[in-house]
Amino acid sequence: MHGEAAPQTGVRFTQAHRAHLDDILALEQAAYPLPWSRQNFISILDDDSGRYSVQLLYLQAEPDRERLAGYFVALLGVEEAHLLNVAVHPRLQGQGWGRLLLRQLQTWAVLHGARQIWLEVRDSNPRARQVYERWGYIEMGRRKNYYPAQGGGREHATVMCLSLPG
Repeated sequence: MHGEAAPQTGVRFTQAHRAHLDDILALEQAAYPLPWSRQNFISILDDDSGRYSVQLLYLQAEPDRERLAGYFVALLGVEEAHLLNVAVHPRLQGQGWGRLLLRQLQTWAVLHGARQIWLEVRDSNPRARQVYERWGYIEMGRRKNYYPAQGGGREHATVMCLSLPG
């Protein structure tokens, strides 16, 4: 690509608030066949304990317009963080935005004293599991019947953990 300029995309992270709820829900519903409910997000966004973080990834779509590209929802515990939800808009998947969200999650966790990040990943989502493995997450166990499954029933999850520097 000698001589060609890389496309310049403005990227911004921000902490979510209730005003972002409709945009978050639209992305959640586009990304997942079994999306979180409005009430799931309201409960987290309205929690004032300081333990939750919902961080939004915005991309500059046009000079005066941004669009929500992705987000993560994390819970802070004692020296650990738990990734509860992460999504990238389906039209933007496979372009590295998930890795950028994981980097932001890791930075947030380290700044808040976490020594590990934990997550669960659906057995039916090998693509996500591969992303986590490439990022350095290690399988730690399984949760049987953890997630609701499409068409009813339950689906197993793999529990993964990333050790953080420090």
